[in-house]
Amino acid sequence: MSNATPSIAIVGYGSQGRAHALNLRDSGFQVVVGLRPGGPTERQAKADGFTVRTPADAVADADLVAVLTPDMVQKQLYADVLAPHMKQGACLLFAHGLNVHFDMIAPRADLDVVLVAPKGPGALVRREYEIGRGVPCIYAVHQDPTGNAEQLALTYAAGLGGARANIIRTTFKEETETDLFGEQAVLCGGASSLVQAGFETLVEAGYQPEIAYYEVLHELKLIVDLFYEGGITRMLEFVSETAQYGDFVSGPRVIDASVKARMKDVLTDIQNGTFTRNWQAEYDAGLPNYRKFQQADKDHPIEHVGKQLRAKMTWLGEQTGAQAGAPAQPQSEAA
Repeated sequence: MSNATPSIAIVGYGSQGRAHALNLRDSGFQVVVGLRPGGPTERQAKADGFTVRTPADAVADADLVAVLTPDMVQKQLYADVLAPHMKQGACLLFAHGLNVHFDMIAPRADLDVVLVAPKGPGALVRREYEIGRGVPCIYAVHQDPTGNAEQLALTYAAGLGGARANIIRTTFKEETETDLFGEQAVLCGGASSLVQAGFETLVEAGYQPEIAYYEVLHELKLIVDLFYEGGITRMLEFVSETAQYGDFVSGPRVIDASVKARMKDVLTDIQNGTFTRNWQAEYDAGLPNYRKFQQADKDHPIEHVGKQLRAKMTWLGEQTGAQAGAPAQPQSEAA
């Protein structure tokens, strides 16, 4: 196998899959996309100019196979398609380590097994590459029978544009557990619950829902952008002294030691596999609770108010946020 120019099969063409495939092709790699025939992602991949084959055909001749399907379909995908069809000594690459770390996938002993995870959604990975920059990547090596695994991971990360920003070595354990924790406690679960609670507090106190929306959700982007650019220090430099003082005295009242203790409970459930077992059971049962939780968020009053207000924000347009430029499809169709 050539470490410089491995042939790559991308399995899955959702937000990350599309970005990876486009960036790697533009970096000079031979890329084929493996998808189920007839789905919306197949149409998108063909429209983007890729050769599209069934997953089994796509991986058969590939030096490197990138698994970019949803977590809960990967175990079956590996058993049915990857294990029987990947060639000896190929490299199996994941963008998230959940299935390997929690032993849902036990890769063949002859395969190099690596992880490359860009620290950003697919549309950002693509957009940064197109303008000559890159999104930082983390990488890990799980198996290295050929001795080439680390170089392949670094080559892949560079092809995504990661070398233009930063590439950091990690482990499957560290990536999986910190990624799950970040999503649950801060980025998705924590942030959305904080916003909803703030909205409810203001509305229940008699303030207009529209004003509450602007205060606790709309303006959050301005603060997060400052975090992104220069950390908490930069945020404090750009808000008023009144806001700073409120930050100092009231932030710890809301996010106190009891919140951190519950965060540790969340982390424990991630580390010992409780979360993954529960998620697998939920998926196997047909996602009844998942769909109920999802609908409850969609039905929350802040969503109805926000939809009305955003309709007046003409600058947002039809394609905004993390998914701009990526095909929209439910999780089950991402492969």
